Amino acid sequence: MATAKNPFGWTEIYVEDMARAQKFYETVLAVELVKMPLPVGMDLDKDCEDSMEMLFFPGDMAAPGTSGAIVKSAMFKPGFGGTLVYFSCDDCATEISRVAGAGGKVLNEKMSIGEYGFCGVCMDTEGNAIGFHSMN
Repeated sequence: MATAKNPFGWTEIYVEDMARAQKFYETVLAVELVKMPLPVGMDLDKDCEDSMEMLFFPGDMAAPGTSGAIVKSAMFKPGFGGTLVYFSCDDCATEISRVAGAGGKVLNEKMSIGEYGFCGVCMDTEGNAIGFHSMN
């Protein structure tokens, strides 16, 4: 029998202004994003109209769940109404309380989702909807 895995293995959040997005996510999540090298074999002249920048969220690739990066690329644009990414938190109210001060907008404050814990939805500085989830 195969070992159970989480269905998602990586997340990319697309941004227009890398410095602004980096400041937002580092402030809200109280983490430091790390510059990530481009994937081996990627030819920027062939694969992208211009350069691609990636900043990696801290994570343990061997641990359950997923990590990801914020990405600036001519191939993909940020925006509201696409995929919604949820950040795992000890208490999502903490991260949600930092959003407005970091230049984002709170769309839904922390709310109960019954036996599945709590969540809230916000908008980052790039216009992406992002979620926060906690069991407390």
